[in-house]
Amino acid sequence: MPTTRETIFAALQAQLHPLAALVLRDEVLPERIPAAGLIILRDGQPGEPEVTLSPLRYHYQHRAELEVFV
Repeated sequence: MPTTRETIFAALQAQLHPLAALVLRDEVLPERIPAAGLIILRDGQPGEPEVTLSPLRYHYQHRAELEVFV
């Protein structure tokens, strides 16, 4: 079973697929950009969590990045 984070990134990638551009995830920039364009989804890093002490909880802000080439 995929993690919540992986499920969210897969849903974001699925939302990008109807676009005419080629959609890749965490790939290196290819030598040639397709004529329709290219979108690269970068997962980024979750960073350090903020902590709530009562009750003990960890809050992450995870930022995804899109590189769009046309």
